[in-house]
Amino acid sequence: MLRQGAHLQFDASAGCDCVTDNPLPYVQWFRGASPYINAHRDRTMVLMLGGDALAHENFDNVIHDVALLASLDVRLVLVFGARPQIDSALAQAGVEARYHKNLRITDPATLGLVRRVVGDLRMQIEAKLSMGLPGTPMAQSRITATGGNWVTAKPLGVIDGIDHELTGEVRRVDAAGLIAQLDARCIPLLGPFGYAPSGDVYNVAYEEVAASVAAALKADKLIALDDARGLLDEHGELLTEMTPGELEHWLESAEDGSEAASERARQARALLWAVRSGVRRCHVVSHCDDGALIEELFTHQGSGTQITEHSAERLRPAQLDDVGRLMELTAPLERAGVLLPRTRERIEREIAHFWVLELDGLLTACAALIPYVDSGEIACLVTHRDYQGQDRAERLLRHLERIARRQGLAQVFALSTRTAAWFMEQGYRPGAVADLPEARREQWTPERAAKVLTKSL
Repeated sequence: MLRQGAHLQFDASAGCDCVTDNPLPYVQWFRGASPYINAHRDRTMVLMLGGDALAHENFDNVIHDVALLASLDVRLVLVFGARPQIDSALAQAGVEARYHKNLRITDPATLGLVRRVVGDLRMQIEAKLSMGLPGTPMAQSRITATGGNWVTAKPLGVIDGIDHELTGEVRRVDAAGLIAQLDARCIPLLGPFGYAPSGDVYNVAYEEVAASVAAALKADKLIALDDARGLLDEHGELLTEMTPGELEHWLESAEDGSEAASERARQARALLWAVRSGVRRCHVVSHCDDGALIEELFTHQGSGTQITEHSAERLRPAQLDDVGRLMELTAPLERAGVLLPRTRERIEREIAHFWVLELDGLLTACAALIPYVDSGEIACLVTHRDYQGQDRAERLLRHLERIARRQGLAQVFALSTRTAAWFMEQGYRPGAVADLPEARREQWTPERAAKVLTKSL
């Protein structure tokens, strides 16, 4: 029950040396990756890159990862922006960059500079996609980037009495035209432009272009590359999983007035719109960290933030009214000997430590984080038998791990007789009874012989 889109354990610190100095970790990872390579084959992914990503020193590595994905038969669309490059060109030309509510006001002179800058960036990207020297990650790669007038735009018009002139918004996307390019194994490359039947060209926010393209294609993923690891909570912790509702709440408190925060918020709003428009999963991944894109797609923990719709299902703290339903949920596993029996009185005492997933009044999953001095126990992790085979257990586990970090715990642990392999897939390692807190160690019984699994936070 792994997070979809991010599945396997991968030691990013091993780097390429693992291939030559000690091949076994690389071989093990590659063997384990094969099911997920198959899962991504022929899937459509839209990559959203801002101008900062294009200017970053790690961009060559991003292009190498794009080539790798293409070689694995992932259907890719690249959408790029150019805000910093455009602002720099305007400053050099002595033209004032005008914005209203974070939207550029594009007069004819500005549009001329935008077209020149975006055209130059497009050529740079195409040149990087054409690299293929022997001994490089792009050796023997065959990538064809294509362009076209797939985005039809209309003028944004007058907002708050301000005419945005040649700034536009997406009117429609030629999905059939893009699909034809993808079927031909080409990578469509789109800049921040849209075209009108009148022959006019409009400057359109690249985030809007990317989200509209992803929605029109019913893409499996829309991935935003950002300078941060992903979306962070108020404590600076990475939010690995979010629902659209949680992302909406994050947006309400995300703005801090900085340019980076504004860019991140624009991307997040585009992701929110996309996932609510039918895109299955959206991601925020670092463009600064080498391999972050591959780690997000091919490791079970991922590297960034994943946003996915969970219909009407919600994650919430358990309440006393849930005790009876919790007992019903855990009873089958208790009878099977997988879980230790918990009395009603014990669940009532521990109810503040429980979290549940609820769908239309039914508890589909539950778990508890029992805190000790410097560690916490992941306990009573159960998914309803009718709702297994999805990502509910992993979603609860990640949530409890975030809570443990906020509480300052150094590690979490679990005791298991039947699910040790699943916990190891989630990054846990075999431990010993001696690793348990004293209070929990006294409760361990040789008769049950539960295995100890630990994870450092």
